[in-house]
Amino acid sequence: MTEWQKTNWRNKPRVQMPEYTDAAALAKVEAQLSQYPPLVFAGEARRLKQHLGAAGRGEAFLLQGGDCAESFEQFSADAIRDTFKVMLQMAMVLTYGAKVPVVKVGRMAGQFAKPRSAPTEVVDGVELPSYRGDIINELEFTPEARIPNPAKMLQGYTQAAATLNLLRAFSTGGFADMSHVHAWTLGFTDEQDVQKYSEIADHIQDSIDFMTAAGITADTTHEFSSVEFYTSHESLLLEYEEALTRLDSTSGNWLAGSGHMIWIGDRTRQPDGAHVEFCRGVLNPIGLKCGPTTTAEDLKVLMSKLNPENEEGRLTLIARFGAGKAGEHLPRLVKAVKEEGAKVTWVCDPMHGNTIKSATGYKTRPFDSVLREVRDFFGVHQAEGTIPGGVHFEMTGLDVTECTGGVRAVTEEDLSDRYHTACDPRLNASQSLELAFLVAEELTNLRRDRKKRAAS
Repeated sequence: MTEWQKTNWRNKPRVQMPEYTDAAALAKVEAQLSQYPPLVFAGEARRLKQHLGAAGRGEAFLLQGGDCAESFEQFSADAIRDTFKVMLQMAMVLTYGAKVPVVKVGRMAGQFAKPRSAPTEVVDGVELPSYRGDIINELEFTPEARIPNPAKMLQGYTQAAATLNLLRAFSTGGFADMSHVHAWTLGFTDEQDVQKYSEIADHIQDSIDFMTAAGITADTTHEFSSVEFYTSHESLLLEYEEALTRLDSTSGNWLAGSGHMIWIGDRTRQPDGAHVEFCRGVLNPIGLKCGPTTTAEDLKVLMSKLNPENEEGRLTLIARFGAGKAGEHLPRLVKAVKEEGAKVTWVCDPMHGNTIKSATGYKTRPFDSVLREVRDFFGVHQAEGTIPGGVHFEMTGLDVTECTGGVRAVTEEDLSDRYHTACDPRLNASQSLELAFLVAEELTNLRRDRKKRAAS
């Protein structure tokens, strides 16, 4: 793509981005970032693209999860470890259900910026610019805190680099040993309220015992003791993205060096806008959020722009409609993909369409609504004969009370106990693992149905 340059987006309409007041300070930060090493490498992005292509064919399954918006203040090694740990547990359960490898992608090491429904907010009659994530401004409701500060990009880079360093160590240093991961899962299923999942856990243990008896252990097999773990974030703050974009010497293509996978949000998917222009030119796998207002024609234009060569694994379509709405909106998009013969990976985001305001004033997401959208997503793909390639959750390994429901029954009155998110509510560790068991059931049922159809 020789005609594309990483600065092209600057000539396009921009939305959901800050207006920096100090141009000299911004230029200095961008120049500094452009000299820093990329956070990820082209070979890693290409490998993830291959895995996502397999998920699109039904030969793998994507688990994408992590924070709504990463926090500078709450950054810690323990928080990274706990989220990574829960994602490994979820992946093991999903592997059992899908009987294919699970591609693990964290919303980590770059998920610092957030789109907002309004450019300003009002508190007690005072109107200030909206908080847009720690890489842009601050949550504190003061005029000074809400001024976009370009120096925050440097702090974001440092935190992302430290996060990636720890994730790579966890992935290959023995923490991800399969037998250890399942021991954590058994701790969950031993509790009385969730014994209904113990049958799946027992089957997983039987498989591990068989492999151990056959001599396949962490000591003999690298795959038993390590995992591949990738990072992703919404490509929202394009000054940051451009500064970390590098030319890959092996292919001559541009790499967004900020993360393995980047995605375009439902609010920034304008075909002639800055975000689509930037993302179309990098070699990374690209995600595209598809909401209720996405038309078939919108999708066809965007697929043509973002994946003109129809490359497998290049484009992941992340459906986010809300409980009870997937049946109304998803079929027209599935049909549009079929009509174009497009190679995409379909993923369900059951979080963003299910945010409500509780009676106690907190934003929350009912667990039952999240689960319903997942089931609707699988149901549409089963009816259309297409492949449900993965799930995308906002979640944390911490014991927060932000989403209601689940086997441990977080109520609206409980929300204030441990409500720590700066933006949107996240599933806690227990709810995340419970959802993995329920998705595994859907995958098992889908696999059985396909076998029956093939045999008839």
